[in-house]
Order: sequence, then C-alpha cells, then structure tokens
Amino acid sequence: MPDETIDPSGNTEAFRAFTNTPQEPEQPAASKLPLILGGVVLLAAVIALILWLAL
Repeated sequence: MPDETIDPSGNTEAFRAFTNTPQEPEQPAASKLPLILGGVVLLAAVIALILWLAL
C-alpha cells in the first residue's frame, strides 16, 4: 500500500517549497495595562481594609 503523505525531503523541489512557506505572523503582545491597574486597585483595597481594621 503506497504512502499518501509527501515527504518534503524526498526531492529538492518539494523541500524548497516546504522551507519557503511563509510563517504565521506573530500575535502582538497583549496589553498589560488592565492587569497592572487591577493589581493597583487590589493593593489599595487591601491597604484600606488593613487601615480600617486598625482603627
């Protein structure tokens, strides 16, 4: 039974086509601003809670 898959290293033309395929464009990095703002708000809430309990 013949193998239906094409091995790109089987011949030069297939190998060149395999190596010259364009790569997927990288996704831009997600903004970290919401994470930083959430951390600041959480930190402020914890500090406010500690100060309120200390009174």
